[in-house]
Amino acid sequence: MPLNRRSRLITQGVARSPNRAMLRAVGFRDGDFEKPIVGVANGHSTMNPCNAGIQPLVDRAMDALHAAGAMPQVFGVPTVTDGIGMGTEGMKYSLVSREVIADAIETSVNGQCMDGVLVVGGCDKNMPAGMMAMARMNVPGIYVYAGTIKPGHWKGQALTIVSPFEAVGAFIAGTMSKEDYDGIEHNACPTVGACGGMYTANTMSSSFEALGMSLLGSSQMASPDLEKADSAAESARVLVEAIKRDLKPRDIITRASIENAISLVMATGGSTNAVLHYLAIASAAEVPWTIDDFERIRQKVPVLCDLKPSGKYVAVDFHRAGGVPQVLKMLLNAGLLHGECMTITGRTMAEELVDVPGAPRTDQDVIRRIDAPMYAQGHLAILKGNLAPEGCVAKITGLRNPSITGPARVFDSEPEVMEAIMARKIKAGDVLVIRYEGPKGGPGMQEMLAPTSALIGQGLGESVGLITDGRFSGGTWGMVVGHVAPEAYAGGTIALVEEGDSITIDAHRLLLELNVDEAEIARRRAAWRAPPPRYTRGLLAKYMRQVSTASKGAVTDL
Repeated sequence: MPLNRRSRLITQGVARSPNRAMLRAVGFRDGDFEKPIVGVANGHSTMNPCNAGIQPLVDRAMDALHAAGAMPQVFGVPTVTDGIGMGTEGMKYSLVSREVIADAIETSVNGQCMDGVLVVGGCDKNMPAGMMAMARMNVPGIYVYAGTIKPGHWKGQALTIVSPFEAVGAFIAGTMSKEDYDGIEHNACPTVGACGGMYTANTMSSSFEALGMSLLGSSQMASPDLEKADSAAESARVLVEAIKRDLKPRDIITRASIENAISLVMATGGSTNAVLHYLAIASAAEVPWTIDDFERIRQKVPVLCDLKPSGKYVAVDFHRAGGVPQVLKMLLNAGLLHGECMTITGRTMAEELVDVPGAPRTDQDVIRRIDAPMYAQGHLAILKGNLAPEGCVAKITGLRNPSITGPARVFDSEPEVMEAIMARKIKAGDVLVIRYEGPKGGPGMQEMLAPTSALIGQGLGESVGLITDGRFSGGTWGMVVGHVAPEAYAGGTIALVEEGDSITIDAHRLLLELNVDEAEIARRRAAWRAPPPRYTRGLLAKYMRQVSTASKGAVTDL
């Protein structure tokens, strides 16, 4: 095994006895200084179920790293959880935390000259953050997902975290009893683990298998199950072998492997947030990738899986049915996957999939055959038009007709629209506009799970349109369009919409249009002035000054 980064510094005389003395204080002994130092980025937190099951996985990984001849060193990374912060001021920190976590991992690994990193995280932003950091640093790395939550149950109904949000709308609409409302809230989250549908956490974790940076079959395991801890240990062993071979993230994260990851997202009906996060991952890896690439892949990859939020099943069902490896093998056989891509094991994707059956089992209907998909094309459509010249993202699965033209109902924040929805002021045919919630304007692109779930609970999910320069939860479905760019705070056309204006959302034509004369739009633009920033000091103020447009991933290091 080659000398590690720290050992090379010692050998070159840059850091001599003081360096060794400090390492002895944390357990190094003679003979350990030539072993690779592997950082274990630990996202454990008791504040949320997503990350509360991480410590046992870290413990197993640490033991396996020691046994494989490495010197593991654990360090903590912060986390916030969208499901808890949703609808509060705390939600503004969610996307911001992606940058904070990536910076924290980079600081720890590069600041201590570590030879590799095993990142363990369980919530939405932990995953893209860890991948961004690994791509930036380009030292051998692997991602270990903390695992999905098991579904809750109430009166025979399988529950996820989205269930309580939708129950709010149904209860207010008078279509749900107090007993059922309370029962859903009490039973929706029965174990540790991340949100159980194909929401953002499970979308990103499953896509990391397709990217080649996580072990195949590992992403949809339930967090409390023994196989999840076994997978963490195996991931540690694989990482040590990658360090021996000097197999780095940028050997794995390529344009072709990102195409594989996005093909998997489309095939599984994954979250709109994958668009934002893969723009950021590609940027960190310096791989050419634009928002238009998502539309290119959408048009050729079918939706193969019947998964929540718009489908029937949850992640543990998907795992039992064959999971990500099964879908990848089907895509490979259909010519929709790059089998030559390298994976963290040192084998190609095609080699990894060689023993996976070519078709899904007949005793399940979570994964459809390639010739009988849920939908013939992917579900994350990139729309453009005068309301979004840089593009925006529409999630069109589960809709009978993904187009609407209606009057604008304009709101300058998420709390404003929630007040109108709860007061039953929104009617079928309306197109809600939620603006000044973009990367800069929010700041932080809050997710609009509360308003979209409330609309669905009131029976308006398919008859009301909603556009925003903010984001949507992976649990969102309906006539929704997010990531509108340029955002309102930057003077995008969404800032110029007035109450009652006609707006068209048309996924068939990939169009988002404000049906107002160009001369009138120009007049409004000349009169528009940006509102004062919502924050002037601290992290959110710094983020506002640095963050890019959503069409470039809302990153802070361009």
